[in-house]
Amino acid sequence: MTGDEISDRTAGMETKPQNYKDLVVWQKGIALAKIIYGLTQNFPSTEKFGLVAQMRRAAVSVPSNLAEGQARHTTGEFVQFISHAEGSVAELDTQLILSSELRFCDHPSMASAFELIEELRRMLNVIRRKLVART
Repeated sequence: MTGDEISDRTAGMETKPQNYKDLVVWQKGIALAKIIYGLTQNFPSTEKFGLVAQMRRAAVSVPSNLAEGQARHTTGEFVQFISHAEGSVAELDTQLILSSELRFCDHPSMASAFELIEELRRMLNVIRRKLVART
């Protein structure tokens, strides 16, 4: 089995998904959002409308963009929404780094969040490349 085949299977793209909930990458996006909500619970209250809101919005944006893109039923639109999800992953990565440097969070869950971010980055890249190659 090739690396691309493994990545396709991991992403939930080995067959045409019937629903965005069938996408493993969407499921991992949901898991990441849950981690981020947990991590940001103990941030300073002064960050409620700042970094906390931005991080939560970026985290929710990942699976939301995958759901919306898959629901559009055209490859071009799906690719566009995958790109939006990739941007949200990068944004969240940056915000987590800043949170760590500001010492808002050094919880062990940060490592899980960073691992999921890297996994999502790889998965989204594979899906986007595969879809572009089909067009």
